[in-house]
Amino acid sequence: MGMSTGGGGGLNSEINVTPMVDIMLVLLIIFMVITPLLQSGVSVNLPKEMKNPEEDPAIIKESSVVIAITGANEFYIGKNRVEPTDLVPKIQEQMEDKKPEDRIVYIRSDIGAKYGTVVEAINTIRQAGIDQIGLVADKKKGDAPAAAAPAAAP
Repeated sequence: MGMSTGGGGGLNSEINVTPMVDIMLVLLIIFMVITPLLQSGVSVNLPKEMKNPEEDPAIIKESSVVIAITGANEFYIGKNRVEPTDLVPKIQEQMEDKKPEDRIVYIRSDIGAKYGTVVEAINTIRQAGIDQIGLVADKKKGDAPAAAAPAAAP
């Protein structure tokens, strides 16, 4: 783009999009850097589900209690590593202000974690007085939602 010289004083019909492109590139870079930091908790490789279960909207709340079990059989609540012996007090501490219907603990287990470690976590959660436990699986893409289970006959 050249600069017009002279005293013509006419209207310029060219659109200068360079400042807009600069702003968009800066915003793109900012979002690319921040997006990986928004993941809550510890990253685990979740098992794949054959059929898509109903998604519980409460799992994404900031107040939900999610225990992550890594492939090295380590326990995390959020991003904080917790020893298996400290799980009961930590869970009770986070559940003390919740209503009984909101007292749910979710388990996100890595596909490489030992089955016994997951069972140990479930038993520990039950020792903390929590009866509602959710197991988190990776959602299969491209499928229709799973049909509801038929009601049991009385």
